[in-house]
Amino acid sequence: MLNIIILIGYLLAIISIGIVTGKKVKNIVDFAVAGKNYSVLIIFATLSASFIGGGFSTGNAEKVFTYGIANIFFLFGFSLQIILVSLFVAPKMGKYRNAITAGDIIGQHYGKNAKIITGFLSVIVCAGILGAQVGAMGYIFNVFTGIPRVWGILIGCSVVILYSTMGGMRAVVASDVLQFIILAVGIPLTLVLSVFYAGGVQNILAHVPASHFTLLADRFTVVSFVSLFLTFLVGETLVPPYVQRLLISDDPKITAKATFYSGLFSIPFFIVTGLLGLIALSMDSTLNPNHALPFIIMNALPIGISGIVIVAMVSIIMSSADSFLNSASVSIVNDIVVPLKKKGMSDRAQLKLAKIANLAVGIFSVVFALKIESILEILIYAYNFWAPIILVPLVSAIIGVKVDAKNFIAGTVGGVLAYILSVFYLSKLVGLDNIVFGVIGNFVFFYGYYLYTQKSWLRFQKA
Repeated sequence: MLNIIILIGYLLAIISIGIVTGKKVKNIVDFAVAGKNYSVLIIFATLSASFIGGGFSTGNAEKVFTYGIANIFFLFGFSLQIILVSLFVAPKMGKYRNAITAGDIIGQHYGKNAKIITGFLSVIVCAGILGAQVGAMGYIFNVFTGIPRVWGILIGCSVVILYSTMGGMRAVVASDVLQFIILAVGIPLTLVLSVFYAGGVQNILAHVPASHFTLLADRFTVVSFVSLFLTFLVGETLVPPYVQRLLISDDPKITAKATFYSGLFSIPFFIVTGLLGLIALSMDSTLNPNHALPFIIMNALPIGISGIVIVAMVSIIMSSADSFLNSASVSIVNDIVVPLKKKGMSDRAQLKLAKIANLAVGIFSVVFALKIESILEILIYAYNFWAPIILVPLVSAIIGVKVDAKNFIAGTVGGVLAYILSVFYLSKLVGLDNIVFGVIGNFVFFYGYYLYTQKSWLRFQKA
């Protein structure tokens, strides 16, 4: 009963944040990037909370339970890309002071049509990931409270929709900070207490197969290992919510530091959630791998502390869901509706439409999660709509490569063709994931056209 009271108190606190912050939202810029005046620690917290979703917590524990520590090293590909973004992309964001989405950046360099395409892809990838988080939310509520999955989805998503619609990015950032504090304390505490509960480190090691401590063993080849690492390296790079985090401060030095700290934070977090999977395996090898992390929380933690960690688990899901929900609704208005509309829209009209879009996308995600059980597969497909088309043009433009609309078209054609060839042939032949081939194809066509149009290249050709 105490755990339920703690959970209800947390949900009411999150709703209160939405009510309070909503009073400060005056236009779509506030709704999307919240005034651009946040500190290093705030951006660090909201970025970290945004990327730590169900896949990087319960999903990591489940995979390590099944396959061993190799999955932790796969996730380090994500950590590396965050650090690379902090070093090479974030410092360049000062030239986009008026941008609020990835579509704005693409549109500035490649034109209106490219911006609209980016808007549609932003909505697709955000809706897919949001649907996965909403599905996970229903699962978490079901496991920890016993309520049916349907009611878990309805309750959890209703709270997210409510505070994110009222307060926009201001509510998202404020709630992310609270959620980050809870999970940053709750998850490591779970590791410490579960080690004692499982009988200590030696007992854990004695009950975990030796193969779980190797990177390859019989489960992975070198190619498959590299493929999964590269998939995490490029799969989520500069997806819409992360781009928005790079735009919520006018000082690129602040966002660069915050992003770097977030990348560093992800490393021990992945290790901790992965180790929890091993501890669950040592305690009960017959356990459903999906139940690894919930099993530890429900069995190794005393009442009260387990309530705090349950809140941390809910926080993990909500902090990702609110970010992708906000990005989808802002992209609908800023990157699709406004560019397609012949007559301009007032700030008030854009804000109203963004809130309607936020509500609509949220409701759609509930229906999506209720109808489709295989959320993880949808999540993977959603990522494939982003990196093979947007990643190379977006990074190239930000770092200062001189580009135009034709570069974007060439890269898109190359990315789509390579992805299709991978689905039907290349992936089976080489063993790399489809998304990796898509990014490679985009890069080759994008820079192939770029070199072709350079005078120095033409002179070389004539010679």
